[in-house]
Amino acid sequence: MKKITLPLAVATLFCSATASSAELAYIDQARLHDIADAISAQRIEQDIRTLVGFGTRHTLSDTTSDTRGIGAARRWIKQEFDKISAACGNCLEVYYQSATISGEKRIPDATEVVSVIAIQRGITDPERYLIMSGDIDSRVSDVMNATSDSPGANDNASGVAGTIEAARVLSQYRFNGSIVYAALSGEEQGLFGGKIMAEQAQKDGWRIKAVLNNDMIGNIEGINGVINNTTARIFAEGTRQTETEAEARSRRFTGGEVDSPSRNLARYIDLIADRYIENLDTMVIYRLDRFGRGGHHRPFNDLGYPGVRIMETNENYNRQHQDLRTEDGIKYGDTIDGVNFDYAAKLTALNATSLASMAWAPNPPVNVSIKGAVQPSTTLSWNALNAEQNPHLAGYKIYWRYTDAPQWQFSRFVGNVTSFTLDNVVIDNYFFGVASVSKDGYESPVVFPGAAGAFGE
Repeated sequence: MKKITLPLAVATLFCSATASSAELAYIDQARLHDIADAISAQRIEQDIRTLVGFGTRHTLSDTTSDTRGIGAARRWIKQEFDKISAACGNCLEVYYQSATISGEKRIPDATEVVSVIAIQRGITDPERYLIMSGDIDSRVSDVMNATSDSPGANDNASGVAGTIEAARVLSQYRFNGSIVYAALSGEEQGLFGGKIMAEQAQKDGWRIKAVLNNDMIGNIEGINGVINNTTARIFAEGTRQTETEAEARSRRFTGGEVDSPSRNLARYIDLIADRYIENLDTMVIYRLDRFGRGGHHRPFNDLGYPGVRIMETNENYNRQHQDLRTEDGIKYGDTIDGVNFDYAAKLTALNATSLASMAWAPNPPVNVSIKGAVQPSTTLSWNALNAEQNPHLAGYKIYWRYTDAPQWQFSRFVGNVTSFTLDNVVIDNYFFGVASVSKDGYESPVVFPGAAGAFGE
């Protein structure tokens, strides 16, 4: 018999999975701990204070001043990305992305909506993209008021500062897939920055595997009286917006309502929090966004891309979309004193470690299918990944869980094959998925079989 030698990480993963009745096995990654530790609350604070200092960042505000308005803010953001790129040997492609919007309820007159994009190209699979975003613009009570002071400290200088900080830290590493850092405009006026970016990405054929929208990541004092810096929410939609009638009919009989790529992206981030972010418990919310509300991940979801919103758990509505004032002893307005910088750093670290883990992992499995009806066993199949794009691929890992379980419960590394049968695991009793695994143990998000769970090519 020929002896097969596996890389240590993969061998450990295989032995742990088979020796412990298929319970979850995972290889701890020292570099992800290093990334989490490198995120600086002090730098995030400095960046939030700088953004607040522009007075207002309303989409319709001044674009010519060097000190006030959204024009000054976006120029400063680009300068920061340029500095980061210079420090890493020009490893970032930094540019403005814009389109002129008019005739909209909140943008009636022709206005150039300008976002700032920085791309850190992957070394083996540069057309696979993972995106972290925050929103530049701010507002007060009147959504059309472009002149009054609108600090937008938490909503959403915190998300932009976190995105810049993630770029500072992750730019010191090289990844297989590409990471995009996006400061998007026009969110408060109708999610226009996200729409512009998502539509352009689709035209350019970007293979987007994750959009991490960070919108309000700095508040720990809720309107409900709760003060808590140990939890965060991950909002993730269920059935994909682009599902066809035929796909819906198939899903009715095979499942997948809670296993969209966005949901499995959220589960992935939830596990990263457990493994790498101290004193943080994330809640995966089975909803596109807060009740009846929206964020900049939605335009990507609208086109079928996996996207989630990461944010604080306890919101304070006295600090959101409010004129600066004090009434009946209550202070209103999104000011700097409402931001907890250590908490913002914690959620930034969650983003950075999740992005790094996915970018070091191989591409998620493609064309995953399943069969096993009226059989005692379940067989999953998938396409072999492109070897040039994924030279670090060790193989694939099958996951399964009870149908009412929120997280994956069982797993088995099955090697570099394109099909595997789980003997005596009945298809009716579980949900299943497949992840790709690198030689050093980094895993992709889990892909649920069929169109309902597909992450694309």
